[in-house]
Amino acid sequence: MRSPMASSESKESSPPLDLEDLFTATAEELKERKSLVLWRRPVTTLKYGSLEAGQLLLSFAMKLLNRWLLGSLLFLTILYFLPGPHESLVRFCEKNMAFSIYWLGLGVLSSVGFGTGLHTFLLYLGPHIASVTLAAYECQTLDFPTPPYPDKKICPPVPYTHTLPNVWSILSKVRPEAFLWGLGTALGELPPYFMARSARLSGQELEDEEEVEVSGSKNFLDGAKVFMERVVRRIGFMGILLCASVPNPLFDLAGITCGHFLVPFWKFFGATIIGKALVKATFQQLFVIVAFSEDLVNKLVTGLGGLPWIGPPIQGIIKDVLKSTKQQMHSPNKSDVVLSFSLVVRAFELCAFLMVAAFVVSLINSLAQINFKRRQDKERSMRNLELLLYADNLATEAMTV
Repeated sequence: MRSPMASSESKESSPPLDLEDLFTATAEELKERKSLVLWRRPVTTLKYGSLEAGQLLLSFAMKLLNRWLLGSLLFLTILYFLPGPHESLVRFCEKNMAFSIYWLGLGVLSSVGFGTGLHTFLLYLGPHIASVTLAAYECQTLDFPTPPYPDKKICPPVPYTHTLPNVWSILSKVRPEAFLWGLGTALGELPPYFMARSARLSGQELEDEEEVEVSGSKNFLDGAKVFMERVVRRIGFMGILLCASVPNPLFDLAGITCGHFLVPFWKFFGATIIGKALVKATFQQLFVIVAFSEDLVNKLVTGLGGLPWIGPPIQGIIKDVLKSTKQQMHSPNKSDVVLSFSLVVRAFELCAFLMVAAFVVSLINSLAQINFKRRQDKERSMRNLELLLYADNLATEAMTV
């Protein structure tokens, strides 16, 4: 029989399981993980970010070793170099493949990165739609080359039929690139969905839930997250469609929620494609087309002249830019105004470079934190296993006494 003294000794030798210590350890792990940013710990962040990037590239390379995929790539390669009657189709696909990949890639960059993506609509798609709109009103035709366009929109050689375009005709002209961009934004929302789904299937806890539990605070952002989860869970397909159809920086939470609650893939992805590639992209196109219509632009330029001090100089600059842009539509040669406006162009390029650099930095930080979190989970699992073995040894010793 077990003596009371042996029982008391086993209790004294067992480590205390304090929930407060466990909560403190979780908070410290989260704090240490969030400190992995380039401006605080550059060497460590680059180390873990490189390890995670290498692991992702390795897993992608392993998937390419699939025999069906390799066979398909080999068949397409042979078809590309083999002469025959299919060459015209191959050249057509080659010409439009770069166009499709370009706009799809810009769409992915716009939404990937958990809310820190590159806003490619403001940098690329919006200016492209604006230039097509200005060219349509100046040339009074939409007889431009079919996509992919050249870098500059030039009026067709005279004589040609002059027809004043309307909003819907311009919308149809730029729909291919806008749809591809919207499809890319939908593809960029898949990583949060698959990460949350994998975490749920493996029994792990979501990082967003972990942060809320550790902080214990209820601010506006936390309330928005809870509202997003309720909309997606209760309304389902229509809720996902509604969240994807409006400018929503928290749509990553919708993907995380759908993945966590094991929403079927095609239900989530189908609603996301409809919302982003059809509804949202169409409204964005309409906004840019209407904003750069000829009447509205003239009214805007006239209104800027009424501003005190800075109004007339800005009005003069915009008039010169519009004049030079219209001249370029009739002639491919650069005008003197465009050459003098190069400083503004360089400033825009600098802004684009800074945004790209910020996106790369945020991507490295995210990769480093993901890799470090995996290491923390592994260490926590090892500690739990050691604790279980220790408790099992204590129980065995107590039974032998």
